[in-house]
Formats: sequence, structure tokens, C-alpha cells
Amino acid sequence: GVISCIWNGFTMQGREDKYTWSKPYVDNSQVIVVKKDSGITDYAGLAGKNVAVQADSSALAALTQNEDGSNADNIALAESFRSLTEVPDYNTAFLNLEAGAVDAIAMDIGVAKYQIENRDNGEDYEILEEHLNSEKYAIGFKKGNTELCDTVNADLDKLLADGTFDKLAEKYELTDMVCLGNDDSEEASSEAESETAAETEMAESETE
Repeated sequence: GVISCIWNGFTMQGREDKYTWSKPYVDNSQVIVVKKDSGITDYAGLAGKNVAVQADSSALAALTQNEDGSNADNIALAESFRSLTEVPDYNTAFLNLEAGAVDAIAMDIGVAKYQIENRDNGEDYEILEEHLNSEKYAIGFKKGNTELCDTVNADLDKLLADGTFDKLAEKYELTDMVCLGNDDSEEASSEAESETAAETEMAESETE
């Protein structure tokens, strides 16, 4: 191929069987942001409320898509809202939240933290503890290219062991989102690798 991998905020979810994946390194979950004085402390408090979400975003998908039936809880949550309003960008969403036009924003946790930390009135907002879903970033390789994937995984482990990864995460304000080295994340990656290896072996046996 023209490129060796895809490595730019590339999420595994929904693509598990299309690539050979590295270990996940960042958890970019979908969350809800509210004003601290809103009285909303959990998802139950969103019933009858107006919620904003960016158009064509992962948060919108988390609240509207349920093709395989695994997202029923989030669909039910969205149905409890008075409205789910799509906006062009999150700056617009925060302006609407500040003005009281909406009561909450559904968005990526990374973007939420950035917005809250960099807005003049960021102290007025908070992220609810519950997450809509867990969306992990990893490096995608051509399916079956386990050799390059193994090499990159080994280098990721080195960066984690010598502290470089943590320093980069701190520099880019991603410390709370790091999942590299997390047992659950690596287990998910291992399962994807096993499925890829099995499919590759089967394909090779069929061509013999």
C-alpha cells in the first residue's frame, strides 16, 4: 500500500475486524457537559432537557445509532431528552449552554476537557461521571501485517516504560485519557489480533 498505517485519532470501535490494531493508547469516551449550577448530576437528570451535540460526531452516533442492538441504553437516554440539537461546532454548543438555550452538551471527553480548561468561564462547567461509551484510539495497520504491528507495540511499551509517553500525555493534556498499559485495553487489542491471525491463517490454508 501507499501508507504503512493510520495513526491520527483513529478509533477502533466499529473497525475491529478491518485492520490489525496496535495496543490502544488513548480513551476518548463520549461524555455529557453541564453547568455546575444546573442541578443535573447524572443521566437521570437529563430527562426533559435540551441537549446539544456536534453534527457528524461520535457523540451523535452514540445517541442515535443502534444497528446491532448494543446501544439500547443510550438510545433510551436520548429519547428521554426534550430535544437533541445538532450544532456545527462545540464553540457554538458552549455559547448555547452559557445562554441557557441548551441544558447539556454530548461530546468527546478530550474536547470537553480542552474547552473547559481554555474558556474564560471554564469553572462554570463540569463533566458528568457517567460515560456514553468508550472510544479508544489505536494505530491501524493493513489486516494481517502483524510484523509491523508487533514492532510498533514494542516501541510503545518502551515509551511507556521510560516515561516518555506520560510526558507527552501531560504536554498535550491527555493524562486522564491514557489507556496504554491498561489490562482491559490490551485484552481488547489481543482479541482483535487473535481474530486477525486466525482469519489470515484460514485464508492462507484456503489458497494452498
